[in-house]
Amino acid sequence: MKNITLFNHRQLWCIAGPLMIANLSTPLLGLVDSAIMGHLESPAYLGAVALGGMIFNFIFWGLGFLRMGTTGVIAQAYGQQDAFEIKAILVRTLLLALLLASLILLSQPVIIALSLQLIDSTQAIKTLTETYFTVRIWSSPATLVNYVLIGVFIGLQKTKASLAIVVSTNLTNIVLDIFLVVILHQGIAGLALATVLSEYTGMITGLFLLRLVLQKNNSPWPGRTAFSFEKIKYQLIINNNLFIRTLCLIFSFSFFISQSAKYGPVILAANTLLMNFQALMAFVLDGFAHATETLVGKTLGQQNQHLLQQTLNTATLWSFSMAVFFSLLYLLLGEHFIHALTDLMPVRSTAATYLPWVILTPVISVWCYLLDGIFIGASWSHHMRNTMAFSTLFCFLPAWYFSQSLGNHGLWFSLVIFMLARGLTMAWIFKKTPLVAR
Repeated sequence: MKNITLFNHRQLWCIAGPLMIANLSTPLLGLVDSAIMGHLESPAYLGAVALGGMIFNFIFWGLGFLRMGTTGVIAQAYGQQDAFEIKAILVRTLLLALLLASLILLSQPVIIALSLQLIDSTQAIKTLTETYFTVRIWSSPATLVNYVLIGVFIGLQKTKASLAIVVSTNLTNIVLDIFLVVILHQGIAGLALATVLSEYTGMITGLFLLRLVLQKNNSPWPGRTAFSFEKIKYQLIINNNLFIRTLCLIFSFSFFISQSAKYGPVILAANTLLMNFQALMAFVLDGFAHATETLVGKTLGQQNQHLLQQTLNTATLWSFSMAVFFSLLYLLLGEHFIHALTDLMPVRSTAATYLPWVILTPVISVWCYLLDGIFIGASWSHHMRNTMAFSTLFCFLPAWYFSQSLGNHGLWFSLVIFMLARGLTMAWIFKKTPLVAR
C-alpha cells in the first residue's frame, strides 16, 4: 500500500462518493417498502414483496449486463480518448435495451404463470405477488434504459449524473409509496405503481443529463459503423457471459428466499428484513467497486500500469475498512434496526436469532465486490461467468444440501460459503492473469 497518494484517495472518493449515496438510496427504498408492508395486518404482504422482487430480480438483474458490460468498454474507450466509439457503444446498448424490454412486455403472461407455479408458498402470498407483478412489469423499458445510462455515466466518470438518476428514481418511489399505500390505501398494487412511475422519472432525468454530457463530445454520431460485426460480436460475448454470471447470482439469492418461504411466513419475513441489511452493506461496497471499474478500465485504456496498481491498492484499503465498519455496526445496532423495521413480535425475535450471520457477511463478501469491479473494468466477463458458476453449482448448493438439518441456520451457512467461494476463486484468477487492455 506504499504507493497510495492523496490523489488516489481523492480520485476514488470523487467517483465512489456519489455512487455510494446513489446506492444507499436503493436499500433505503427496500427498507421503506419493508417498513410499510411490515406494518400492515399480515406478514403475507412482506412475503409477497419479497417473492415479487425475486421475480423481477430474475428479469432485471439478469439483464444487468446492460450496465456492467457498458461500463467496462466505455471506460476503456474513454482512456483511449475515442469519442466516436463512446457514441457507438451508447447506440448499440440503448437499442438492445429497448428490444429486450419489448420482449419482456410481450412475454409477461408466460413469466407470471411460470413464476407462480415455481413458488412454494401460501395462496394468499401468491395472489398478492401476482398483483404486484402485473403492475410493476410496465417499468421494464425505463428500467433497462436506466441501466445503460448509468453504465455510460460510470464509464465516463460522470458519477454525479448516475447519482441524479438513482436518487430521483428512489426518492420519487418513496414519496409515492407513502402517498399511494399509506394515504390512499392502495396496498401492494400502490407499491408497484410507485415503482413504475419512479423508473420513468429516473429515465427522463438520465436522458436530459446525457444530452448535456454529449454536447461536449464533438465527434459525429455513428451510422452503420456502430453496427460493425466485430464490435457487436465483442459486446454480445461480454453480455452473454455477464448474463450467465448474473443468472447464477440471482438464482442463489432467489433460492435463498424460496427456501425461506418453505419455513413459513415468519421465517420468510425475518430473512427478508435481514437481507435488507445485506443490501445496505452491498450497495456501499458497490460504490467502491463501481469506482474501481471505471478507474481500472481507463488506466488499462491508457496503458498506465503504475496508476493501475495505485488504483487497486486504494480500492482494497477502503473496501475492507468499510466491510469492518458494517460488521461492527450490525453487531452493536442490529437488533435496534430490526425493531424499527417491524412491530410483529414473532418476526422481531426470529430475525434477532439469525442476526449473527448478517454480522459475519461483510468481511466475507467484500472481496466479491472488489474483484467484480476489477474484472468488469478489464472486461473479464468470461472469468466472472466461470467463477460464479463454480461457486453456485459446486459450493452453494452442496453446502445447502448437507446443512438442511440445521434449518434456517443451514440456509444462511450456505449463503456465506457461496460468498467465500466467489472471493477465493476470483482472487485465484486475478493472481495468475495479467491485467491488460483488450
